[in-house]
Amino acid sequence: MCCHMTCGIILFMTGSCKVTEFLLSKGVPVDIDCGRGTPLHQVATNEKDKTVKILLEHHADPNTTVTGLGTALMGALLYRSLKCMKLLIKGGADVNRRNSLLATPLVVATGHKGYTNFVQFLLKAGADPNIPDAYGRLPVEHAARRDCREEVEMLFPLTFPIPTIPNWSVDGIILHAKFESAKPLDQSHLERTKAIMKSQADHAFRLKDYKLASKAYGVAINAAPSATLYANRNLCKLLLDDGEGALSDALRCRMLRPNWAKACYRQAAAHMLLKVNYSLRPTI
Repeated sequence: MCCHMTCGIILFMTGSCKVTEFLLSKGVPVDIDCGRGTPLHQVATNEKDKTVKILLEHHADPNTTVTGLGTALMGALLYRSLKCMKLLIKGGADVNRRNSLLATPLVVATGHKGYTNFVQFLLKAGADPNIPDAYGRLPVEHAARRDCREEVEMLFPLTFPIPTIPNWSVDGIILHAKFESAKPLDQSHLERTKAIMKSQADHAFRLKDYKLASKAYGVAINAAPSATLYANRNLCKLLLDDGEGALSDALRCRMLRPNWAKACYRQAAAHMLLKVNYSLRPTI
């Protein structure tokens, strides 16, 4: 790749409207990708809605998929940028496009707390509530597992009846979800989830997307905690300048493997970061 193209990619990442327009005027491809996603991915995950608009006006492809993240729409969703999502869908983004974990944006939104307004928006934009995740669960089941009645009520009239839920009603779905959640999860299912998410996190880390890597390691930890996963997330938090988060992970890592040299080193690194950050605080 020529030097000016490489520089162009780096400058695209700033999200500056003027810089973006200048680069495009000089012939830098709108969908250029150096391994960290296209410019549209970069700005959509950083809430640069004005730059998203410029790129789409120059015919950027909103459906290009990046390993570990999915489309720009999925990235905008994960980083809670409703403005970017609206622009992307208006620009032709496929609202039902799955990521590498076979999850649609609606599955992701219903699987996390605090995304109710995004669920509502996606449904209005034409998201299909009958597309399951990799394990066959529908969005309404994810909402019910979180006991989010508001989302279940949104999804219920749009979802085809599920044969395994005898009482097909809002209350029946939530009750069934509570019953299913009380069952012990199959260990092979947990290990599979852990392996998938660790792979995605490792990939994001190699691309230096430490925020995404940290989130993915968190999902893997929820499935099956391990000292290695805590150590990996600790490193992400160190690189994100999150001293308290890094220390918390280091301590959990040491609880699982008290004599592991890496755990001790990571704990020391977290203490050093906290010490530096504290010394830089302004005094009254």
